[in-house]
Amino acid sequence: MDGAPPPASPAGLSAYVAVSQLLGLTLLATTGAWLGRYRGGVAWHSPLQFNVHPLCMVLGMVFLQGDALLVYRVFRHEAKHSTKVLHALLHGLALLIALVGIVAVFESHRTKGIPDMYSLHSWCGMAAFVLYLLQWLLGCGFFLFPGASFSLRGRYKPQHVFFGIALFALSIAACLLGITEMLLFNIRDSYSHFVPEGVLANTLGVLLVAFGLVVGYVLTRDDWKRPPLAEELALSMDFKTLTEGESPGG
Repeated sequence: MDGAPPPASPAGLSAYVAVSQLLGLTLLATTGAWLGRYRGGVAWHSPLQFNVHPLCMVLGMVFLQGDALLVYRVFRHEAKHSTKVLHALLHGLALLIALVGIVAVFESHRTKGIPDMYSLHSWCGMAAFVLYLLQWLLGCGFFLFPGASFSLRGRYKPQHVFFGIALFALSIAACLLGITEMLLFNIRDSYSHFVPEGVLANTLGVLLVAFGLVVGYVLTRDDWKRPPLAEELALSMDFKTLTEGESPGG
């Protein structure tokens, strides 16, 4: 019926999304507090350039990536193309911010004479970024730009969904490894004494895990998936009619 309000969100979905955003903003504030209070702050052309890296990776590869994954749960009744565009834009922004973080750490290492890509954190982090970029390019090619057939999109969609969640989990794991690495490099001798910096950084790690769990729970609830709109069902039926020769009432 024209002018009727859209159906309400499923019970509990709004609360979980709100909790995810509260956790996300808290982990960003905690990252800023750690870097500002104990690591001297953030600056590009200075010895503090390295600190750009953890800030950008938490913002891009965790918070924005998580929000991009939630787009199809939050915007349940908007046009699907608009939702796709927002989904792709958030992922693209996350990649751009993460790229700034990667450039920062490589430049900082070169300035200080520190070798690159030798730690487990660096391996996992670079793998997450490269695979995330590939996932974004494939997603845009299959779902956003015209050209891919409906059948090809249907076959690729399960892989796209799985690797989206898997790369989000890998990104969080890489951040946890990076936090541990920073603590061992900077406060190795006092870390075991529950010094404030260690406690704050551990708290950041717990927030990262909590954010990932809440986002993952929202994404894996089948009854919280975005329902197809009427025009999407009509388009699907028209396509089936054209390709399989069935009548809409058949």
